[in-house]
Amino acid sequence: QVQLVESGGGLVQAGGSLRLSCAASGRTFSRYAMGWFRQGPGKEREFVAAISASGSSTTYADSVQGRFTISRVNAKNTVSLQMNSLKPEDTAVYYCAADLQLTPLSMSRGNYDYWGQGTQVTVSS
Repeated sequence: QVQLVESGGGLVQAGGSLRLSCAASGRTFSRYAMGWFRQGPGKEREFVAAISASGSSTTYADSVQGRFTISRVNAKNTVSLQMNSLKPEDTAVYYCAADLQLTPLSMSRGNYDYWGQGTQVTVSS
């Protein structure tokens, strides 16, 4: 079992920044990939970013490429999402997720085994 707890959400003006964090427990953190997803009002949950177990590989959705950065500190069992140049369309509940399958980084929700409870990010125009 893996437990995930997100933090760092809030209200920010367009053009601003936020940093989300996700604390993991329950399994050896350095052995599994992590991802961030988001679900906006009335929308499906969508992929945002993912990072490999070692942190050496990352991938991003086109909509956040160049604005968001995913990182992890395995010694602290945490993964973060630095979000810059925020836009109103980034408004969503953001979820971190753990992928325990030994496969290449995935953008698919179905590949992730454990999810956090989510943290709200609201970007005002």
